[in-house]
Amino acid sequence: MTEDATRSHARTEPVGGVLERWETEDPDDVRFAREATGLLRDFNDAKVLTAADIQVASRVCAVAGEDSDEVRLAVAMAVRALRHGSVCIDLDAVAGLEGADDLPCPEDGWLDRVRASTAVRSGLLRVEGPLLYLDRYWREEGQMRDDLLDRLSRPAPALDEERLVAAAERLFPGDGYAEQRGAALAAARQGTTVLTGGPGTGKTTTVAGLLALLAEQAAGTGQRLRIALTAPTGKAAARMQQAVEEALREPSDGARFTVDDRSRLAGLGASTLHRLLGWVPGARTRFRHHRANKLPHDVIVVDETSMVSLTMMARLLEAVRPDARLVLVGDPDQLASVEAGAVLADLVGGLSARSPGSVAALRTTHRYGEGIGRLADALRHGDSEGALAALTAGDDRVALLDPLAHAEELRLRLLGHARAVRTAAVAGDAEAAVSAMEAHRLLCAHRDGPYGVAHWNRQIERWLADDLGESLWQEWYVGRPILVTANDYGLGLYNGDTGVVVREGRGAVAMIAGVGSHQRLALARLGEVETLHAMTIHKSQGSQAGEVTLLLPPPESPLLTRQLFYTAVTRAQERVRVVGTAESVLAAVGRQAQRATGLQPRLAGAPGHG
Repeated sequence: MTEDATRSHARTEPVGGVLERWETEDPDDVRFAREATGLLRDFNDAKVLTAADIQVASRVCAVAGEDSDEVRLAVAMAVRALRHGSVCIDLDAVAGLEGADDLPCPEDGWLDRVRASTAVRSGLLRVEGPLLYLDRYWREEGQMRDDLLDRLSRPAPALDEERLVAAAERLFPGDGYAEQRGAALAAARQGTTVLTGGPGTGKTTTVAGLLALLAEQAAGTGQRLRIALTAPTGKAAARMQQAVEEALREPSDGARFTVDDRSRLAGLGASTLHRLLGWVPGARTRFRHHRANKLPHDVIVVDETSMVSLTMMARLLEAVRPDARLVLVGDPDQLASVEAGAVLADLVGGLSARSPGSVAALRTTHRYGEGIGRLADALRHGDSEGALAALTAGDDRVALLDPLAHAEELRLRLLGHARAVRTAAVAGDAEAAVSAMEAHRLLCAHRDGPYGVAHWNRQIERWLADDLGESLWQEWYVGRPILVTANDYGLGLYNGDTGVVVREGRGAVAMIAGVGSHQRLALARLGEVETLHAMTIHKSQGSQAGEVTLLLPPPESPLLTRQLFYTAVTRAQERVRVVGTAESVLAAVGRQAQRATGLQPRLAGAPGHG
């Protein structure tokens, strides 16, 4: 992670940032709060606050017996911040944001006046340094800090050091795997490790080797390790399980796993964090495993930690046994969770300052060719000119396509992909249909509008219908690629799973892509799904495709950030086509997604942050 990226998470929403506003041309839009008055009405009319923000703020202030207009506005802005992924807000920085010039922001000292309010004295609001929180999120940050610092203060696990080093040399031989060997040894010697690295740096190989090291240590004492592999989504968990199995099975990546290693680690499975913690029907943030009912595992490995929200990480930390090893794996340069928090970036920044040895970074890329690797490096380091150079260097695996000049080329590529999926599905070849679907992804920053997923799903379906000479009017047309958008534990379906509608006899079934084998389901059993000719970059996290086409929105889009661009590019295994202008590329690389959190300074022990 770059120094600038680390610093950005130590700050709140910075002066010079953009105050995003929602858009509508409908005067009856439900986000307008007709009964709002005073400052709340002003900020709602300006499309900064929604009716839901105002309702929550009004309720909190009513409970606290607070009638100050400035305090009500502060609460509403804190609620709004949560919607935008921030855990808290720096009130005194709001007036300095781009786009705030026409707003009646309270004068300097707003936070001090809120600090003296009954809402803070009653504990419904919390002030930490320059930051204002709703009580729940303040407590969760504090709990995470306390649990992590408690783990870091515990004695190192007992190990047979000679045996450990010898096994590490066997599993990660030579100078080419020194990074993975060092990271695996560090994680074996301590209770908590944050393992970071971009795609292709060998994170999964390192995890597999670490598990082999720990399993051998346990075998030396006559025990068998209880291991949990987990990730935020079902798709990410399935990919993790598959990748670990492949690393154990194939020695071509340099690691040398013996028959005993494989035997000790046989039967490893991966699950979502929700399932690991024990999903309770009707509860969103409470689980069967908690502080009073710890998880039984000796080792817990969390993949795609960048996608984990503050709340979910707090629930995990309280459920892990103090003597269990916890390994948090991820790429801090990717997009953060769709919910509040920037947990992985905060962990990297905070723990690097307090306990540097607990963060192990892999930097050498083994997967990509020069083109994608050079582009990913430029994005990670915020090198706008380097990113543009990588896109225009003439490498056929990385290209920048002008949306007007290459419109027909884009149409033919997207139609060709849809046609390949359709042809295999009509033939009833489920394996070929799933493979064709996974070969390419069209990624969009937006959900709606001309650059959004909804528009491009409809557009590709129109192109396909015209090409076939028939109407695709049925919801479950054969060849429809689908994305599961909600967990269904009864069916074993998870948010992020993908599949295809495939012909079977005179009807059709859904074939859901799986690890090793695919899952066949009757269409009537499917719940919440979307068409998957295109998908958002956020939803693509935890997945890979052979080829990625990225549709960049105009430079002024508030969603266009370096992390978004980097996340999309690193979904590709072989080829990336970026459809957009040079101006959009430069804007994306130059703009960081910044979330207001206090976790990093709390972990680092910064003054004023507990």
